Amino acid sequence: MKADFIAPDGRARCTWTGAAPDFLDYHDREWGFPVADDIRLFEKLCLEGFQSGLSWRTILAKRENFRAAFAGFDYRAVAEFGEADVERLLQDAGIVRHRGKIEAAINNAQRAIELAGEFGSLAAYFWSWEPDQGALAAPQSVSTSAESVALSKDLRKRGWKFVGPTTVYAFMQAMGLVNDHAQRCVIRPEVEKARKAFVPPK
Repeated sequence: MKADFIAPDGRARCTWTGAAPDFLDYHDREWGFPVADDIRLFEKLCLEGFQSGLSWRTILAKRENFRAAFAGFDYRAVAEFGEADVERLLQDAGIVRHRGKIEAAINNAQRAIELAGEFGSLAAYFWSWEPDQGALAAPQSVSTSAESVALSKDLRKRGWKFVGPTTVYAFMQAMGLVNDHAQRCVIRPEVEKARKAFVPPK
């Protein structure tokens, strides 16, 4: 996909960046840069689940509200949420009030504890699914990959919810497991540099 959005600084960015003013900072500072922090990884997978059927702009605008509502996405804390917390969250107008997605986030927090216990960290597990960069499709040309399909299947086998292949691929794009910035996007080489310096957790 061409990077045909020219930002206010006169430089090209990925096309989707031009869809909303708040996308530019997210794109330039976060999207695609490799992440090894378990809390951020858990947060992103949860937010991608909440996005299902909605736009990322909706979720991004509510992200701070989500963080406040879900204990900063500390999965050990979220794992302790009970029915009273579900009811509290269903009354919180600052987030997406969908019972199934709220319950999935709590369930996934419990599964995250199990996963971190088995692999040492969530990061070690997720980065074990990093694809061969040389075999990737053209940037932003697909919404799933063989790795996202396989990772989705494995997560669901482990009891995770709202982790379909498209959701998982969006997570992989955002967390830097792939560099899916457009070829002409000025951030692509910055992400590539960050990826080369990044040591995947074991």
